[in-house]
Amino acid sequence: MVQVRTLALMALALASTSALGQPAKTTVLTGGMLISGLSVPPLHNARVVIQGERVVAVGPASEVAIPAGAEVIDTSGQTMLPGLIDAHAHLFMVGFGDEAGWFKWLKADGRKYSIEKVMELSAYQLLMSGVTSAIDLGGNPVESISLRNRINKGEVAGPRLQVSGPLVTRRAFGGFPAEASAVITTPKEGAETVDRLFKMGVDVIKAHAGLTREDYFAIVKAAHANRIKVHAHLYAEADVRNAYDAGVDVFQHMGSAGGPTYDPELVRTIAESNRPVVLTAAHRSWIYPDTVAFPARLQDPVLKSLFPADIWAAMQESFKEWPAEGHFAGINRQVKFRSPQVRQLIESNALMGVGTDSGTPMNFNTDGLVREMKVLVDEGLSPLEVIADTTRVNARIMGQSDVGTIEPGKRADIITVPGDPVYHNLNNLFTVQTVIKNGVTYKKDGVPTIKMPE
Repeated sequence: MVQVRTLALMALALASTSALGQPAKTTVLTGGMLISGLSVPPLHNARVVIQGERVVAVGPASEVAIPAGAEVIDTSGQTMLPGLIDAHAHLFMVGFGDEAGWFKWLKADGRKYSIEKVMELSAYQLLMSGVTSAIDLGGNPVESISLRNRINKGEVAGPRLQVSGPLVTRRAFGGFPAEASAVITTPKEGAETVDRLFKMGVDVIKAHAGLTREDYFAIVKAAHANRIKVHAHLYAEADVRNAYDAGVDVFQHMGSAGGPTYDPELVRTIAESNRPVVLTAAHRSWIYPDTVAFPARLQDPVLKSLFPADIWAAMQESFKEWPAEGHFAGINRQVKFRSPQVRQLIESNALMGVGTDSGTPMNFNTDGLVREMKVLVDEGLSPLEVIADTTRVNARIMGQSDVGTIEPGKRADIITVPGDPVYHNLNNLFTVQTVIKNGVTYKKDGVPTIKMPE
């Protein structure tokens, strides 16, 4: 039986102010179904009371009173969920058809978009799509840290961010900003790079594929000495083994390698360690065939509405030759092995986070996370399990104990979608109606309450 959960927080929850607005003293969401992110069944005709930045009461509408003077949002016919969390995003990219071409376009004479301005746009797109927290894994450190701080101060609208700054890698990436890669030649340099990035203010470290075994050990040791996590970009089994032995905290991209399944004993060991795996399964091997089947998704009017006209025009030009883009060079092999790899990790009961690699070609901030979630449902997880992985488990990956579920005392990060996403296999999540982050309403009745960055 679902019981009303309340805390003595009504007098303690203080509304915070920001340049983007002030949360209503009290906001109430009422009438819809609640999926709390906890391991309990959905609650029908639910009510959620928010005061300031926090949830203060949750329960059946018949048992939770509406405080006097509250702003009431009627969620009848909708589902209320925790704000979604993307455990692998790239805010300095927007889904352009060619990654190197994107940065070349930005540098062209007369362009008005700095890297940080692009990241502001991506942050806005993510938030309007229901993503209230995200981990930005790979980007320019100064701009990433600045944007994170500006979002935290309320100067810019976007998800709560953790940022890694550059990839720690043995090789540079042609066409990308030089600042987005920290190239090392020795394990000692790897450790020194971690210390330097920590002092700059990054939240996590991104270790890229191709590092030596000794590199992984040095990077993890330095990161853990600074009390920050290491996310490892992994495909090859040898890299996975080295990363596991070194103590890497999060296995990113594992399960989307485009090759045969991993050694079952290795997968079992990772699952038993309870260290999370973030597959990013959809970013190539599902997005490519989906786009072949329905190329008009590249002209989606919702997507268009979330881009300045000049960027949109450049993106459309970039899509003209997209099947030949190098990002999809191994697509036939990736499609062949996509389901066995994903199912191997699901069936192992590994702790699953959910991330997208958003910003890569045709992998848009507006729908990338829902596409990833739907892949996990198609491959064997239930909709409720995937929602929990995208909220509660991803919050655990971020080390954020006050987000990821809807319960008293947690931050008021809540979205609503029309209908029942469990019955409709998460399709409803493509049409987010309400977005509340830290008690501030950024989208209501499907309409943003703030303007897109220009």
